Amino acid sequence: MVQMTNLYFTLLFVYLCRGQRSNPDGERSSCDHCDQWLTCNCSHGGFTRVPIVTGRALTLDLSFNDITVVTSEDLTGHRRLRVLSLHGNGVATIHPSAFDSLWSLEELDLSDNQLTALNDKWFRRLEALQKLNLLNNPYSCLGSRPVFRRLVRLRRLALGGPALEKLKRGDLSGVTELDELTVHGNNLTSYESGALGDVWPLGRVTLSLHGPFLKNTTLASAVLADVTYPETPLVLEDLHLIGNESVQPFRESARRRVRKMAFNNILVSDEAIVNFLVVMDGVPLTSLFMDGVTLTGEGRWEGAKQTDLKSIDEFFVRNVVVLNIFKFASLLQLGFMLKYPRKVSVINSRVYVMPCNTSHLLSSLQYLDLSDNLLTDLTLAETMCNGDGTMKDLRVLNVSGNALKSLLTVSRQVTKLSKLTHLDISRTGYSSMPEACSWPSTLRYLNISGAKLTTITPCLPQTLEVLDLSYNDLKAFLLIMPVLRELHLSGNKLLKLPPGWLFPNLQTLTIQANTLNRFNRADLQSYRRLQDLRAGQNKFACSCDFVYFLKSGIKGGEDVHLADGEESYVCDSPLYLQGEPVGQVQLSIVVCQRVLFVSVSCGVALFVGILLCVLLWRLHAFWYVKMTWAWLRAKRSSMRRRRRRRDRTGSEELPSYDAFVSYSERDASWVENFLVPELEEPRENDEDSVDQGTLRPLTLCLHKRDFLPGHWIVDNIMSAMERSRRTVFVLSENFVQSDWCRYELDFSHFQLFDGNAGGDEAILILLEPLSKDDIPKRFCKLRKLMSSTTYLEWPRDEERIGEFWRSLRHALRGEDQNDD
Repeated sequence: MVQMTNLYFTLLFVYLCRGQRSNPDGERSSCDHCDQWLTCNCSHGGFTRVPIVTGRALTLDLSFNDITVVTSEDLTGHRRLRVLSLHGNGVATIHPSAFDSLWSLEELDLSDNQLTALNDKWFRRLEALQKLNLLNNPYSCLGSRPVFRRLVRLRRLALGGPALEKLKRGDLSGVTELDELTVHGNNLTSYESGALGDVWPLGRVTLSLHGPFLKNTTLASAVLADVTYPETPLVLEDLHLIGNESVQPFRESARRRVRKMAFNNILVSDEAIVNFLVVMDGVPLTSLFMDGVTLTGEGRWEGAKQTDLKSIDEFFVRNVVVLNIFKFASLLQLGFMLKYPRKVSVINSRVYVMPCNTSHLLSSLQYLDLSDNLLTDLTLAETMCNGDGTMKDLRVLNVSGNALKSLLTVSRQVTKLSKLTHLDISRTGYSSMPEACSWPSTLRYLNISGAKLTTITPCLPQTLEVLDLSYNDLKAFLLIMPVLRELHLSGNKLLKLPPGWLFPNLQTLTIQANTLNRFNRADLQSYRRLQDLRAGQNKFACSCDFVYFLKSGIKGGEDVHLADGEESYVCDSPLYLQGEPVGQVQLSIVVCQRVLFVSVSCGVALFVGILLCVLLWRLHAFWYVKMTWAWLRAKRSSMRRRRRRRDRTGSEELPSYDAFVSYSERDASWVENFLVPELEEPRENDEDSVDQGTLRPLTLCLHKRDFLPGHWIVDNIMSAMERSRRTVFVLSENFVQSDWCRYELDFSHFQLFDGNAGGDEAILILLEPLSKDDIPKRFCKLRKLMSSTTYLEWPRDEERIGEFWRSLRHALRGEDQNDD
């Protein structure tokens, strides 16, 4: 059960990684793997039907899926599609109208599927088609009707496969000319002469005819006769040329004066080579290419030394395998033809030496490519005849990919090649560069890429126009190169661009995949003639200056062109921008203008602070804060005193005063001459008194008389208010305007907010007419009391004074009466 569960999750993970959306009802899945160029790569997606893709797609790759059927609706809506690949799916059925909507299609790949027959209706609407690949499908013929008759723009056609048995005249009807024709007919058994002969002009022909060459030379000859033209390169693949009979079909090519021939993946004997050269005797063959050659013989080719092959100009051999290497003779056996070619390439063929005698035979040589072999410094010296200038006309020498270690040795071997302009010694083992070297004065191109160089010395020739030092371990380049036009330094460890003044004529600089983190306008301006720059794939620090320069400078008007595309310039730091293309980075003013931002922010903050302070001052917020803090402090002090008294006496302290009187110092005469005598001094009962026989003196708390000296004023106020049953406010203009009185009133006002104080404990006495609007707005509680509480006015009429005192006494004694 555990194994089954693991298998289920594994299959689910693979399915999700393929990028398909769920398809619970068997409906078509979708594929959204499309890039900015509208190229949709849906290959290896496990699709069983053509997925739903945006109708704006220009290229659609559906290769290597499991699509077996293409219906009439699968590709509708793709009128803009130009390239469609269904390669490697196993497609067995295609509806006749499946491609009808693909009016703009230029390339169609149906290779490596299971199409057993071709239908001309597939291509009836594909007038724009230029490339068609039908290789490796199990059809045995091209059909009874011309399949390609409407493909008038077709230029590249590939057909055939293991099942193709028959080609008849008219199969390519409608195809007027081709740039490239590929036919795989290894099992071809029937061929009508002229089946491939109606196509003209014919640019390049590739034939895979392994079977006919071995079994039916007449059939092979007929095919070659139809496709061989003097200017048409002929490529033959998968051949086994063993004896004389196997090369007889080439007589047709010789008769038609073929000039360029190539063989790919061939097995050939000495006898076949000799017979082939004899067949080509006198033919103006200019180029002979062989790639993937297996030699079964010993190199005994003297039987062809009398042949005339003076026309051969280029001889190319790659991937040669000699089965009997220890018996193989020297290339001197080909001396009769080595003196003619101007271009010779022997690539990846395990050549460890070319004897000096052989080099002497190459008297017309201008181009020599011995790359990817086994040459060493010693065997190279033998090949170059110890630098005696044997190959005096040599212009291009490529010995890259060999086991060379001494740059000084190479320079000595080529110094006498007075016409040498190009030297490729890349992918070798050079780890150091000598201080001085000798080079031919004609050398213009030098490639030392892919070595292990760590420093640059004056060994480099000053005559160079193109220098490639890519993929070494260079950390700097500080050498004047006066005529250098191109410099390639990709894949090194350079931290910055080389100084431009070193290269007054430099036009192209490639410095990708180094450790650059930035460059600026001054760096580029030091290069007087620089036109193309490739500096992508570096670890760019996306600072404000670099991002602005790259977006506005190079993109928007600099003479230097980013030849590797803006998408190659990607941020490596800061971390939050890592992987982001520099051209899409949007940095805020907070990051780029810190000083300006801080200055503006501080200015705004200061302005807001001042504005807030003014607002708070207008709303008396400071007063409220100050009074609240003072009141809380006094309240805590009062609570501590009350707690100490309760702990000492065991009970709460009863009020000591009947009233605390709050008044202005300017109204002190009224308080002392009228209020205090009237309330505190004993008085005889009068006949109008409602309190006749019950009057007693009242006890008043006055700040001038009863506050304890040396104590904090707030503590005195809070203590007096706590020990008084009532609070009497003697209100007047003096009261409102007096600083001392306002200070005292502030704390009296806060006492009214205490949970133990209510509106009944505040008694208001107006000595003179005073409205609530004359009281400061911050005394909101007092203003509210004047609106909701009955207050006493000091009468101007003496007859009402007695009534005033009786009302005041009644108000002050209210608590006693309630208690009674």
